[in-house]
This record gives sequence, C-alpha cells and structure tokens, in this order.
Amino acid sequence: MIPRSEIIPADIYQSYVDLITDNDFREAIRKNTKQFRKLLERIPRKKIDYAYAEGKWTIRQTLQHVIDAERVFAYRALRLSRMDPTPLPGWDENLWAAHDGSADRSWKDLVEEFKAVRASTQYFFDPLSDEQLRFVGTVREKPLNAFTIGYILPGHVAHHIRILEERYL
Repeated sequence: MIPRSEIIPADIYQSYVDLITDNDFREAIRKNTKQFRKLLERIPRKKIDYAYAEGKWTIRQTLQHVIDAERVFAYRALRLSRMDPTPLPGWDENLWAAHDGSADRSWKDLVEEFKAVRASTQYFFDPLSDEQLRFVGTVREKPLNAFTIGYILPGHVAHHIRILEERYL
C-alpha cells in the first residue's frame, strides 16, 4: 500500500483530500459511500428541491453534481492509471449544473445512479497497482495521479455531506 505521504498536493482539491483521514483511500471510499447513502435516505422529500439561498443549487442539483464529479474524477484516474500523459482540462461545474436536467429526474433514480456510479468507481480502483496509482500526469495544468484522486473522490463527497447537513437540513 502506498503511504499517504505520497499524495500529490492537489491544488484546488486539497481541501477535499484533507477531509479524509484514512490511510487507505479504498476504505475511505467504502465508508464515505455508506455515510452519503444514509444521508440521502434521510433527506425529507419536501426538501429535495430546496436551495438555501438565491443562486445556490437545490439538493437535487447537488446530488447530480456529485454524480457528475464522480465521473469526471474517475475518468481522470482512468486516464492517469493507463499512464496517458495527455494533459486533462478542467470543467465548469456551474455550466454543467445549469444544463444537467436534474429537475426532470426522479429522486429515486438519482440516488440509484449515485449508487451505480460509486460502485463503478470502487470496482475501477480496487485492482489498480501501485505503479498505476503513482503515474503522474497533468490535470488542470497541475501534476496529479490516480492515488491522489482516490482521496479527492471521498473528500469531494464529504465536502457536500457537510454542506448539506449545515445549510440544507
């Protein structure tokens, strides 16, 4: 197992990495999955389309954002784990949210999609070798590897868990 000391400083994602204290990112992803699923189950149906302030995402949009981000981070990790040196660009999460179609989706379907996407992420990361995890490529013009993304993923969800609990529920 690669030690945490080998996490690459993650630029704008460092706050997500810092939310994860586990030494094993795979275990962190498993724990984080359970924690988020429990939170999703206890969200009152009347709050799903609630936004805590003008211009902020609804809970439904936040869940869609978490799903989208999971896919983006997992894709980046896939490219890096395959030792692809092609620089990867950023993405505009607010633009995506404005066009995500979540308002027309059922809550149940979104929750099921999160479960499926996270399960896919877990299946992807589980067999990666240390070599695959350590390969450093370029993401958003900064060095990054799949190992660090393994901490960013649960950290991103933990960030949104905190926001949902503090500002929405």
